[in-house]
Amino acid sequence: MDTIKKHARYQRLYQQLEVLMHKSTDPDARMATIVAVLHHKMEYFFWTGFYFLKSGELTVKTYQGPLACQVLQQHTGVCWAAIDQQKTMVIPDVHLFPGHISCDSRSQSEIVIPVRNREGELVGVLDIDSEVKGSFDATDAGWLEKIVNLICL
Repeated sequence: MDTIKKHARYQRLYQQLEVLMHKSTDPDARMATIVAVLHHKMEYFFWTGFYFLKSGELTVKTYQGPLACQVLQQHTGVCWAAIDQQKTMVIPDVHLFPGHISCDSRSQSEIVIPVRNREGELVGVLDIDSEVKGSFDATDAGWLEKIVNLICL
């Protein structure tokens, strides 16, 4: 998808999600809604979900797509890199990422966005995989960071 089309799609999705977020204050309901909308409206999203820190482990929460790894090995892979570095990770080819955790061998590229609570503490990540290398870019990163902020309105 070219950058202009991608930007326009995200803009529409953000507006839709902004309205939907006012239907519930429950963060789990908001995350489930975000995952469902993104997964079904962005055709290159193969796996879409949240991992949250729980007792020092990064554990899957809500997701759509193939079966997920339930708990990710500590300080390994893209999700933990986003936690450890406290920044969005855009990985064009997961096979070139040292320590990549392969929950599904069809995954070729990945983007991971840190999730913070109202106090600004890092509590988890939004993880999205694609079956196509190079699927994610700065447009995805910017819009997904904005979308993740809708959880804690």
